Amino acid sequence: MKIEHIAMYVDDLEAAKDFFVLYLGGQANSGYHNQTTDFRSYFVSFDGGARLELMNKPQLEDQPKLLNRTGYIHIAFSVGSKERVDELTRKLAADGFEVVSGPRTTGDGYYESCIVAIEGNQIEITV
Repeated sequence: MKIEHIAMYVDDLEAAKDFFVLYLGGQANSGYHNQTTDFRSYFVSFDGGARLELMNKPQLEDQPKLLNRTGYIHIAFSVGSKERVDELTRKLAADGFEVVSGPRTTGDGYYESCIVAIEGNQIEITV
């Protein structure tokens, strides 16, 4: 069994799509729009077959996303090397995204950094 995709509601669908394409190498489809409900979405595909569905619909309620809470907390992206983790973390910081940890080697052996991007959601960048 494998995870087929992960879905994420966002307020700014185009900005979210652009983030995952620009910084994380995703390939976005042409999008979907349900004229009746005004639901919109993109599927963004990544190397190895992982897919992220970015979605928007009218009247979403955006709750604060505390980093220390239960539930889904981050999406992790493997970029292939420590150097690439460092490089991407520097680029994201320079572009105004908050780095909340790292780059560092964690107690369980991961080399990673974590940033807050896309409407307060945490993204992990790892080898």
